[in-house]
Amino acid sequence: MGQLCGRCMQLLRDFIGFVQRMSSDLVQGIKECLTLISKCSCLKQNSSKNRQLYKPILQPHERVTAQEFLQHIETDFEMSPLGKDPLEALRTLSFSENPGLQQSAALYYLHMSQHMNIPLPVEHLEPFYALLSSADLEVQQMSSLSLVNFLLEGNIDKELVIQMGLLEPILDLLESEDPTVQCNSCACIMTLAVSEKIQQVLCKEGALPVLALLLESPDSEVQYYSCAALSNLAANVQHHKALLRPSDRFLLRTLISLLSSSVDKVSSQACVCLRNLATSADIQAEMVAENALPKLCSLLASGSEDVRRASIALLWILSQHPPNQDTLACAELLQSLGTLLAAHKTDSVIVGHTACIIKNLSLSKNRQRITESCCVEGLLRTMLLTDTQEDSLRYVTSCLAELAKQEGAMLHMVQWMDEPLTKHLVRLAGQLEYPEPSFHAASIIQHMIGHEKMMILWKHHIGEIQAYIKNFLTHQEVRFQQLGISTFCRLRADLDFSLAFRESQMAKLLEQVRQQTEETQELLRVAMCHEDS
Repeated sequence: MGQLCGRCMQLLRDFIGFVQRMSSDLVQGIKECLTLISKCSCLKQNSSKNRQLYKPILQPHERVTAQEFLQHIETDFEMSPLGKDPLEALRTLSFSENPGLQQSAALYYLHMSQHMNIPLPVEHLEPFYALLSSADLEVQQMSSLSLVNFLLEGNIDKELVIQMGLLEPILDLLESEDPTVQCNSCACIMTLAVSEKIQQVLCKEGALPVLALLLESPDSEVQYYSCAALSNLAANVQHHKALLRPSDRFLLRTLISLLSSSVDKVSSQACVCLRNLATSADIQAEMVAENALPKLCSLLASGSEDVRRASIALLWILSQHPPNQDTLACAELLQSLGTLLAAHKTDSVIVGHTACIIKNLSLSKNRQRITESCCVEGLLRTMLLTDTQEDSLRYVTSCLAELAKQEGAMLHMVQWMDEPLTKHLVRLAGQLEYPEPSFHAASIIQHMIGHEKMMILWKHHIGEIQAYIKNFLTHQEVRFQQLGISTFCRLRADLDFSLAFRESQMAKLLEQVRQQTEETQELLRVAMCHEDS
């Protein structure tokens, strides 16, 4: 078989660069390029004896098809890119042994993938097999990129890709020596690996070990897309056994090493993949043992929002496993968490996860370390700026309420309390729309009663405190009623609060609660007796 001459090859290279820039005169460029190639002597049958031994590059029907295809591009592309005539031409060009004609088909698909906003008919998928299986590198690059574009835009049914047998050439391209082809094929698998049925096919066809090896690619784009594909597969717990073979923790170690990547999206995606894998206590313990913690602490200080959020989410998962808590409650991480809260008070993802981590660590024997860290102040200051509607406020107030139960931590909290914080706590306790922050705020107040500094601050808000206590006493939930009674009893020891309670006839409300409680108890006794009989 003959080959294109150097002149024609250079024309194609120039044209590929042109397509990548996607200028407005794409159609004219295709016409001129293929016209010049078709007229060159290197593509014409030579009558000499030496040439008689080789099969012609262009078959007669291919030459006619190419000319008709050019006419379609020039006159009808915008009107009917998916018509019957261009489809037949695409089939002919795609299955041609001439790489130049294959490139023209690949270019056509690439242009469609970047401009089309309707589903690609199933019959237009057929030529993809030939294009993805082409020996020509530029055809591989363009066809794999166009398939990625179609998948990302939702113009191709993912299951049809599998049914049409396109997974085989996609997996073959993973082992290409060209980073662009590897990147595109990884991106294809990333978009495909979101349906459980397709995930099973990918695992069965051996995609996992190849994707894992690509994590070590020197190309950061290949690292990112292979990691993203693995993250999607790791989101399904049933694949964890295949991903994390007990005898070989290659994937786990490689992902942890990628946490130190200088490319933000790579380190962020590695966090996501590790988070998806960290579903068992054993795997979490291995991550900590593999020295992931120092790397995650560094990522908390990243200038990238995605990196910060991904790393704090992984740390939250690790903090849920009690054996990890001693290691996590180190001075380095606590300092990083406090600094993170101070720098990103309004980031609800950061605030919520950080509060959950601190609460998890406070349940261990390391409470003193947390009390002495900057985390307590960070949580209090964050509470001031967090909107009541944010879920993160529930996590912050829950963490502070848990800390307030411990005498040492509570005393430390009192040191940081001032008028703005006091006013905010009382306001939170009094709002009724979001019950959890209300309950937690009231619990913090209840635990701080009795300290001279706090009693002076609380007296500026006697009316508001009385109001939320009344709401608690009539609340449907018993825990609110109990907290209201407990707060009332503790505050009544103060003369100013005691006088205010008498003037507001709080005693009558308490009597009503008592009567209701007795009635409820009597009904329960009757019900229990009836059950026993």
